[in-house]
Formats: sequence, C-alpha cells, structure tokens
Amino acid sequence: MSTPSYSRNFEQDALPHLNNAYNLARWLTGNDQDAEDIVQEACLRAFKFYRGFRGGDARPWLLTIVRNVYYNSLQENPAGRMVEFDEDAVSVNRCFANPEEILIQNSSGALLRRAIETLPTRSREMLILRELDGMSYRQISNVVGVPTGTVMSRLSRARASLRQVLTDLMSAGPQTKATK
Repeated sequence: MSTPSYSRNFEQDALPHLNNAYNLARWLTGNDQDAEDIVQEACLRAFKFYRGFRGGDARPWLLTIVRNVYYNSLQENPAGRMVEFDEDAVSVNRCFANPEEILIQNSSGALLRRAIETLPTRSREMLILRELDGMSYRQISNVVGVPTGTVMSRLSRARASLRQVLTDLMSAGPQTKATK
C-alpha cells in the first residue's frame, strides 16, 4: 500500500493543506492539543484511504476527514474533550502560523476569537471554512455534506450570530476579561 509514488502523491495532494486542517480542528476543538490529535488521526485516515481520492482539490477532501474525525471523537466521548483555551499557558506553535493566527494576536483579533469561540460548533465551522479558509460554497457543501443552499443559510445565520456576539462583547467593554 505504501509504495513510494503512493506516498509522494499523498504528500503532494494532502500535506499542503495541513495548516487548513489544523485551523479547522483548532476552531472545532477549542485547544491546540486536541486539534493536533484530530489532524494526526485525520492524516492517518486520509493516507489509509488515499486510493479512494478521485483527484482534484484535496483541501475539501482532507477537511471533510478532519470534520468527521472531530464529530466521531465527540460521539466516542459525549462529555467532549474541549477545554477553554488559555493562550498564556501554551506557547504558539510557529509551524502552524497563518494569517488567521496573526490576526488573533492583535486586540481586535482577540475580541473576534472570543466571539467566534462562543458560537455553536456548526456556526464556527461555517465561518472558518468560508471566511478564514476561503472555501467556496460548493467546497463547503462537499465538506459538510449538505446542499449549497443550506451552506448559504447556515453561513448567513452564523454571520448574524457573530455580529450580535461582537456587539455584545464590545458594549460590555474591557471588564469582560482582565488584561494581563
């Protein structure tokens, strides 16, 4: 199964999308360690079933696997493995640095991160796939497994929820979180 060309083709197709996979997993799980575990499991599954990949853009294919691994892990552990992310307790892993992480490092980015983290998982994934990963509605439809119209309506509701949460956080002011 793991012939040199098989491995080389997998690396060329899937590995360029590891940042996207980690980004989605990080937003779904809420912490780095679980995100890394999800991505690792997703990559193992992707490699195992690479022969079934029909070509084309591997990003939606890999993100579908990441998403499925995440939801399967929730079914296996209904209490969830999510914990609140404490940015001060862990160092940022630079191998996953991307524009989204850079945005989060500034103060308005921190506000945006807090707002996104309060959204339900399905709203978060819609926003992450569209706004941060830049996927088309059709690609998101393939990843999530729903019709394009459903993607559009879920995305619209997610954006409206995000606007409301941001408005609430901004009107609450600095007392919502003590600065360190």
